[in-house]
Amino acid sequence: MSASESPLSAAPRLGRLRDWALGLGLLLALILAVHFSVGWGPLLAPWLSLSSWLLAWLFLLSALSYGLRAYRVYDYFRPRLKGDFPVVLRLSVLHNTANNLLPMRAGELVFPWLMRRYFGHGMLESTAALLWMRLLDLHFLALVALLILNLRHPSWLWWGLAGLWLAGLGLILLSGRIAGSRWLQGAATWRATLRRALGAAPRDAWLLVRVYLWTGLIWVLKLAAFTSVLKFFLPLDLGRLLAGVLGAELSSVLPFHGVAGSGSYELAAVAALLPFGVDPELALAGAVNLHLFLLGVTLVLGGLALLLPKRAGQASEP
Repeated sequence: MSASESPLSAAPRLGRLRDWALGLGLLLALILAVHFSVGWGPLLAPWLSLSSWLLAWLFLLSALSYGLRAYRVYDYFRPRLKGDFPVVLRLSVLHNTANNLLPMRAGELVFPWLMRRYFGHGMLESTAALLWMRLLDLHFLALVALLILNLRHPSWLWWGLAGLWLAGLGLILLSGRIAGSRWLQGAATWRATLRRALGAAPRDAWLLVRVYLWTGLIWVLKLAAFTSVLKFFLPLDLGRLLAGVLGAELSSVLPFHGVAGSGSYELAAVAALLPFGVDPELALAGAVNLHLFLLGVTLVLGGLALLLPKRAGQASEP
């Protein structure tokens, strides 16, 4: 069997026709909504006055967050990936690029596929590990939500809830240990699947601390860049800026997701800003421009990732 026919190189099915149709429908709806409300000319005009140095700095912060995402994967699977960080960086950036561009989160399939193709890692184990990392992302974003509430209504209650929320991370360690428990032993398919999924959770406390630290740094860098971009187009206080960015980022959990996130990203951002009294047209303009920044970063870094090696010590093919 040739390499091109190998199961390891078989590309994942990146979305069904229905997903693409719905995604394109959301994109068209966004284009029309902007055209008949804000207008594309007035919406894009502020970019002309944005400092190129500021734009470069915000791009750098975003690129660093991408790099830390790769290092989180590298650390999570250590020592199996030891010495292969350039390959992991390529894998991680391409995964995030696909995730940002494909409809209905079809890009998530790229992670287990590339883990199998580059490192021969099992699809189920890779998918389970990705789910645990996504869980850590959501866990940290919940802390950001508590920060937003504290900025709007300062109280020690939010700090107490944050402490309890952090203590809940111990349940992840428990999940990893349950995988080896007696009640999950057996040949039943569901037991084997659950055993492997739970077994992908961090079992070592120090690993969990490190991975969560990387998660926090990833989001601090990304939120710093994105709130700065949004503030340029929509001058608001920090609490409302964080709410808008958080809403946009959480659009990934919606049951629908447009091509390149178009429509769903903006809808979630506007929905997050409306309760704070932000004019919907201004919120839409800010959300679209923030999304354009995200897509620009995605395309540039995705292109650069293709220059990275596919194997350790090996130059990348064109």
